[in-house]
Amino acid sequence: MTQTYLPGSERGKYMRYDTAVILKRFYLCEKELVVGEAGWIPGIPYFDMKTLLPKILWEDAMTANALRERVFELRFPSRILEVGEDQQLIDLIRKARSAPNALAFLSTLAHVFKPALLQAYQTYLRLADHIGDGPTYRFMNLAVEEKQRQIREISLLLERESARADHTDRVLAEQWTNEIQERLQAMGGIGLDAPVAEAEQKETALGNQPAAAGESAEALSHAIPFAPMEVPARDGRFIHVRFYWPDNVDPSFPYGEGFRLQLRSAVSHLNEIWAVENAGHVLYSFAGELGWEFIYDAARWVYDESRHCRMGYERLRSWGFEEAELPLGTYIYDSCKGQDPIYRLGMLFYFESKNIGKKLDRIKNFESMNDRTSQHDMDFDWADETIHTSYGKTWLSAALKKRGQDPDDYTEIKEMCESIVKRTVETATAEEIEKITEIANRMIAKGKAAQ
Repeated sequence: MTQTYLPGSERGKYMRYDTAVILKRFYLCEKELVVGEAGWIPGIPYFDMKTLLPKILWEDAMTANALRERVFELRFPSRILEVGEDQQLIDLIRKARSAPNALAFLSTLAHVFKPALLQAYQTYLRLADHIGDGPTYRFMNLAVEEKQRQIREISLLLERESARADHTDRVLAEQWTNEIQERLQAMGGIGLDAPVAEAEQKETALGNQPAAAGESAEALSHAIPFAPMEVPARDGRFIHVRFYWPDNVDPSFPYGEGFRLQLRSAVSHLNEIWAVENAGHVLYSFAGELGWEFIYDAARWVYDESRHCRMGYERLRSWGFEEAELPLGTYIYDSCKGQDPIYRLGMLFYFESKNIGKKLDRIKNFESMNDRTSQHDMDFDWADETIHTSYGKTWLSAALKKRGQDPDDYTEIKEMCESIVKRTVETATAEEIEKITEIANRMIAKGKAAQ
């Protein structure tokens, strides 16, 4: 007698382990994008993108963290996240960092990797079980919305900046994007199934002839070995200087009171662009050494610094200042050139802890002026900096411990940070001091006239 059973349904397509394998692949992709995005921040000249990419990488980090935690839940009690069969996919994302220019890197985000992840997430949501795997549905639906917006935002900026770019840069960006796209498509994209093995790709390309043992994929055309830029790229719409206000190099120039304090504070916020770039450099440099928990905190650190930068920019613009009137300095970032990246991490920690007490006074000053916007911005800035001080202690200690040093002794780091900044300030020329003094005085005169 034949035994019959009640039918199953499509809802049972992916079991717990199958789901964990898929989500692990998505996590690994998001993680590598975060690291690459952070590393490229110093090398992106476009101000709008330099301050938008931190938000994008923070969103990507939030998605990656949710994916990672979900994988651990599904694989309990194991907390091992091996790359395994996804290695060549991860390698391609890493290789894409070696783009020949910023346009090329951003183009691979907007036209290759973000759309591939968006499609993968949408496919997953259609096929996976919204009951058994319900927790994944909430954050993945949010990830879909974020990816759609990210693609729009990056694409709009690319369209604008490509129109201004040199013809050679545009051609390189297009060629690079096409090649990355072809490589990704050859391995089957980012999907629910494992990437097509490299040997299988070659076998297909060679008319089903087996690939030679040890044969490797061809190098990407126009690739440039990647490392975060030691000299940050700057947007030509602003005034490019090393020192962004006279008091950086001239102690006799007053910090200012009243509207001068409003201006000085806004310019200071704008010039936290160095901290955005430095935090990106730090995330990239310590990602492998300190691991995911560090990357997750550092992504938020990068994003917060970009928000502070935008705070100053928006206030100055609201007071009638054009980009061509605004100084963007580099001296703190410059001071770490050629140094061990641990001093970049120390520099962020040093300046956060050094200036946090002054912000409470500024909040009171702006309240007395009835400048609610400056007060509001400084109030939120202060809250962020308290978090950053904790980040600095945690991860500077972790880095020191990794190097076999006392994790609780920051003396050498602090002294070195003070020293290299002091040495940089001492290189200020008379021409530089005259230039930034003229810029500041013009801004002060315009601010006074607008009262």
